[in-house]
Amino acid sequence: MTLTTQPQAGTGVQPQPVPGSPGSGRFGAGAFPWVMAGAVAVSVCGASLSLNGVLRGWAWFLPVLTTVVVVSLTMALLRTFRAQPLLVAAGGLASLALILTFTFFRRDSIAGFLPSQATFDALGRHLRRASETVLAESSPVAPNAGIVLVTCAALGLVVILVDALALPLGMPATSGLGLLAVLVVPAMIKPQSVGWLGFATTAAGYLVILACSQWFAPDARTQADTARNPGQVRRAALTGGVALVVTLLLQLVVPGFDQGTFPQGSRLNPWGTATGLNPMISLGNSLRTPTGEGRITYATNSATPLYLRSVTVDRFDGESWSPDDRNANRRAGTGRMDAGHEILAPEQTRQVTVVNTGDFTSPYLPVPYAPESVNGLTGRWSWDPATLSIKGTDTNSRDQQYLVQSSVPKLTTELLDASSAPVQGVPEEFIRPPSNVPDIVRTTAESVTADSRTAYAKAMAIQRFLRGPGFTYSLESPVQNGYDGNGLSVLADFLTQKSGYCIHFASAMAVMARLEGIPSRIAVGYAPGRQTGATVSVAGQGALPEYEVDARDAHAWPELYFQGLGWVPFEPTPSRGVVPAYAQDSSASGGTSTNEQNNDGLVPSNGAAAPSSAPAPAPLPLPGSGTADAGNQLAPALYTAAGVLLLVLLAASPRLVRRGIRARRLRGTGTGRDRLAEQPLVWSELQDLATDYGVRPVPSETPRTFSARLRGSPALRLRSEPDPGGAKDTGSGADTGNGPGHGAGTFNAQTVHAVTALTEAYERHQYGRPAGQDATRHGLPEEAAVEHIGQVRQALRRNAGTVGRLRADWLPPSVLSRWGSVARWPFGVLGRAATRVGRAASALWRRTRRGLRRLRAG
Repeated sequence: MTLTTQPQAGTGVQPQPVPGSPGSGRFGAGAFPWVMAGAVAVSVCGASLSLNGVLRGWAWFLPVLTTVVVVSLTMALLRTFRAQPLLVAAGGLASLALILTFTFFRRDSIAGFLPSQATFDALGRHLRRASETVLAESSPVAPNAGIVLVTCAALGLVVILVDALALPLGMPATSGLGLLAVLVVPAMIKPQSVGWLGFATTAAGYLVILACSQWFAPDARTQADTARNPGQVRRAALTGGVALVVTLLLQLVVPGFDQGTFPQGSRLNPWGTATGLNPMISLGNSLRTPTGEGRITYATNSATPLYLRSVTVDRFDGESWSPDDRNANRRAGTGRMDAGHEILAPEQTRQVTVVNTGDFTSPYLPVPYAPESVNGLTGRWSWDPATLSIKGTDTNSRDQQYLVQSSVPKLTTELLDASSAPVQGVPEEFIRPPSNVPDIVRTTAESVTADSRTAYAKAMAIQRFLRGPGFTYSLESPVQNGYDGNGLSVLADFLTQKSGYCIHFASAMAVMARLEGIPSRIAVGYAPGRQTGATVSVAGQGALPEYEVDARDAHAWPELYFQGLGWVPFEPTPSRGVVPAYAQDSSASGGTSTNEQNNDGLVPSNGAAAPSSAPAPAPLPLPGSGTADAGNQLAPALYTAAGVLLLVLLAASPRLVRRGIRARRLRGTGTGRDRLAEQPLVWSELQDLATDYGVRPVPSETPRTFSARLRGSPALRLRSEPDPGGAKDTGSGADTGNGPGHGAGTFNAQTVHAVTALTEAYERHQYGRPAGQDATRHGLPEEAAVEHIGQVRQALRRNAGTVGRLRADWLPPSVLSRWGSVARWPFGVLGRAATRVGRAASALWRRTRRGLRRLRAG
């Protein structure tokens, strides 16, 4: 129902409907919360579409959709019943908890949706599973229950945030911060970035939020300006078009936007470039880096460049590979290390290597295999007897210079082929094959090794198969086809597509070797690099040639165990690394290098320099990849977004409270066109407005005295200034001219009338006859009261200056003074209590002394 009222005499201004009330939009009050909820749901669901590629497949989307819709509808329902903003947000949080319980913990809850102790126990398991997935998988990660739960919870919180920014906080434009928090994750992780579908849907929902905010609850001043300026829509369209063009062109000058057109291909990395190597997570992203980051130099007496091994990935849970640090078994100190198994090779090759890690940052130390001692390290380090991986206890690899003495058996095809004794002394986790291997992996392993009799022959058959002409090395195919990772389903896709990079080839050989009874694991580190042309002097070794590796050389390779010979590396990845002499087919050329120039910018292992035109530009690596904690792929984005949003909410809380108080006071209690405003509440709102803009009421003042002081204060400028053309303010309150002076005079006259009308209405309510005798004389209609308050507020804002307006909006003194009173209340209570106790104690002491005196006198 549209509220109408006659203009006040002399004002010439029609009153505006209450924002969000009936009549505030064309569709009525009932549609407002539901249309806004739909806009929020569309925008958040649109943003979540971009997570495809971060999460594998679409099985996760239905729980996300359900969560977003339930939270949005719950908040719309509460808003329909005029619930307070804080209650609406609390209801959204409660509905989020209930829908998550119903979706993920139905069997562990009361009645299927009420959390219990069993629910929280299951929640802990789900969160651990999500953490392990982030630590162990590269995107797209498997959408297990833990990851989907975290995703649903995060998006539900985003719904509440966007709703709070758009409605109670009155900042619909900044609601895009919540949507940006979702979009920033795929923008930094996926090589194809957000994608046009997710971006377009998010943008459409965001525009609907802005439209709903203006359509249903416009600011009175903006509404009036629109009426006076019919070209505003045209200017808004022009502004939007210019903003879009700037967005498309900005990527050409902002570092980090490398490929494609926004939103495709953006690689903005606010945390700087990656310098380390996280096992199985950032490998593909490190390889895609267009420039070498995390540069490591080393000098060695080895005849050929060395593989630098950082960590061993040996645990396979059926879904993904991950490192097992075996913290309980690790040994402190690296002065003396022992592989723990007997080496029966007749000849050992001992090597001395000096390593300088530079800005390479990782909890694991890159060393040649197998290290016997590492000296010169700073900080505390420990090593795993089962894998010889070295990990920092309270430090990392950054800026470390150390000397490694290593020893490996000199292997030959005859030694390996003769090593047919049963495997002994190898931990079960290196031997146990996965229980849910896809049929294509099992049948491929069986067919490839069908004609092989020994373990070595089987290993060579698998390597030969993977390096064959049917497979191609590609960094982009796994991402584009959605199987970039190391799980079993990824392995099945890789064997079908026959295209991938080192992690896929290494995983395939390790799994197929275990299926054939050969212990296996995966080593992650760096392939042999290239010579720098410099030498390093080492005591007792002379000048040794220096080599360098960086993020482009990141590599993974399988290691298979042979009894009496230990862990033996193989190289199944075509055009990468170096195939050892013992693993070459007789038909291969005599050289030891099979490393061809490829899109990673790698060079042959003989140390020749790479052609400068070889590397092709590729997306930047993940922000934070290779930091001290694996799994920080998402943490910087999430922590930064959460911190920014928390700061926004804290900064906006006084504004939110002030808007809520104003809305509650101006909400009428009557019905129909003649419903009356609550005059005491309206009067309180007038006093708070004056307080916010520097005119504080004095407790001893009467309403009329306060009104006169307000009208005479500089904050309202009751005396109009003459305009430059000499026009004078008529003071009549009517808009009788077209000059600036007439506009200013009309505005001041309206303000004077508004203050007077509010004062008279409050005095009639307080001191007039009972309302039942003549109701129309004892109050203003609600729409008139709202209009007068709006006029006073506009006058105060126009004369307050920028600082005064900001203070009134974001740090309103009327709210802060109440909060100060609340904060001081406990101390006041305690002070009064202490005073009473002190007085009581004094009185008791006086009575006690009088009693003692009487006793002595008697």
